[in-house]
Amino acid sequence: MNVDRLKNDRFLRALRREPVDRTPIWLMRQAGRYLPEYRETRRRAGSFLAMAQNPDIACEITLQPLARFDLDAAILFSDILTIPDAMGLGLYFVEGEGPKFRDPVRDAAAIAKLGVPDMERELRYVMDAVRTIRAELDGKVPLIGFSGSPWTLACYMVEGGGSKDFARIKAIALNDPQALHALLSVNTDAVIAYLSAQRAAGAQALQVFDTWGGVLSPAMYREFSLPYLTRIAAELERGAGVERTPLILFGKGNSAHLEALADCGTDAVGVDWLVELGEAARRTGGKVALQGNLDPAALYGSPEAIRREARRALDSYRDGNAGSREGHVFNLGHGMSPDMDPEHVAVLVDEVHRYSAR
Repeated sequence: MNVDRLKNDRFLRALRREPVDRTPIWLMRQAGRYLPEYRETRRRAGSFLAMAQNPDIACEITLQPLARFDLDAAILFSDILTIPDAMGLGLYFVEGEGPKFRDPVRDAAAIAKLGVPDMERELRYVMDAVRTIRAELDGKVPLIGFSGSPWTLACYMVEGGGSKDFARIKAIALNDPQALHALLSVNTDAVIAYLSAQRAAGAQALQVFDTWGGVLSPAMYREFSLPYLTRIAAELERGAGVERTPLILFGKGNSAHLEALADCGTDAVGVDWLVELGEAARRTGGKVALQGNLDPAALYGSPEAIRREARRALDSYRDGNAGSREGHVFNLGHGMSPDMDPEHVAVLVDEVHRYSAR
């Protein structure tokens, strides 16, 4: 990673808990359906997968929010389910229902057939997208690569899509934990290889989305999610110093496990809006940077309400971090929704930068 070429490195500096001129901000799902230009690109491409699997279109979409907003990072346009798709599970999308798999894995025999995909063959389109985006960014801001967590990937792989109760995968956890650990182990190997390949292709920070970690009881989280996140943090080569590629572990509903996550070897922890940032900062004790955590619904508020909530989150972090704003990356506590107003996003970005200016 060539840090010297970056025109704006405050995102990476914040992840290293170094001084910055203002708190950096990027937004989960910042490239998405709330943007009219995205909707036009999707209409032209024909489907989500057609966009994600075309490096030039993935690059176009990744850059769309940067043309509108003064964001401090770009995130690769892709999907967390590329890994199980490359494992042969047959990813497809149903309008209004989200992702599904034609061949879910629901027993030890099916799990035993899984292997780690070749990242430059089965997932070459992702790496080509990373390379293309890095070149087009030309050092404007850092590029974030990402993956789903082993547990979250397993949820989709077993359930065959989204779920209200995760009954199938929890039944395996209860009745055949050895099989589930085998699935989580191969997923972890694949995630490490996938993130390593993105880093080699040019990603300058990496995020793991543990979207469904919060559906687990504390005991189940400690058995089926946390050890595999810890393995990723321990085994993923990230470099050192200013050349380090920081790792962010984001989990929806992860506030019960902040101390453990701060101790697992990651560089940063992303948190949702169900915990005060000040509390998260106190509990993690400066061991990691924190990312978050505005309730996405705040973007439905008036411009003044958005400014107020942004200031509240910034102040909460400062108050829990011994009066300092360093080590904070502003973000939403989850992804944006398709019906959000781009003008409200502009208000949020501008207010975070204005209010946090050092």
